Amino acid sequence: MIGIGIGGWTFEPWRDNFYPAGLPQKRELEYAASKLTSIEVNGTYYGSQKPESFRKWADETPDNFVFALKGPRFATNRRVLAEAGESIDRFFASGVTELGAKLGPINWQFMATKKFDAEDFEGFLKLLPESVDGKTIRHAVEVRHPSFQTPDFIALARRHGVAVVVADSDDFPQIADPTAGFVYARLQNASEAEKNGYPDSALEDWRGRVETWAAGDMPADLPLLAEAPKERGKRDVFLYMINGFKPKAPFAAMSLISRLNAG
Repeated sequence: MIGIGIGGWTFEPWRDNFYPAGLPQKRELEYAASKLTSIEVNGTYYGSQKPESFRKWADETPDNFVFALKGPRFATNRRVLAEAGESIDRFFASGVTELGAKLGPINWQFMATKKFDAEDFEGFLKLLPESVDGKTIRHAVEVRHPSFQTPDFIALARRHGVAVVVADSDDFPQIADPTAGFVYARLQNASEAEKNGYPDSALEDWRGRVETWAAGDMPADLPLLAEAPKERGKRDVFLYMINGFKPKAPFAAMSLISRLNAG
């Protein structure tokens, strides 16, 4: 599948902008899910949610909708990553699998000050469960320090079948090497000056990249740190419009969805 969306659905500037005037706040997720195909949940980064919340989100969204969840900061914001086991277990025990088929990848986001240490990072990856409650769990890691721009990190991620988040940001390094059976991208350069956040040319570029990833290939305009894998197959792709000028994020996502549907 190709899931295109935004981060969260509760944001005051989206009211009377993205959301129709007068739409009750309790119906914002339902409306957002009617316009988008995926949402990345940021709230799970800051604290635990309840099982009934996950069930409610699943009930309010279409059958083909997918949620990506951010892993808790208590697991990633630590000096010794191999000591994150308890936080990881608590996260998965909070009821995330209540989303059922709508549970997408888990994005484990690291602070920009966290440097690459192969032994330290592998200690973390070994803690990530392959399945929970009989459901396969897909993991992505969002690293933000330039030291991760090395073939050694790519090899480590591939060995554990974990995707590396592709960033479109002026502040963080971009790592576009495919390391898992899916691709996870976060675009953070939306501009207030653009009607849809990104200019048409940039949205066309991202449309092409998404289609290339989904077909099992790699975009020629995104450089790789390591040799491309020889075995290739079709991939699921998840792309989120995050930050930049956040009020434009839904419009950027909808425009990209429209372009993909037209293709």
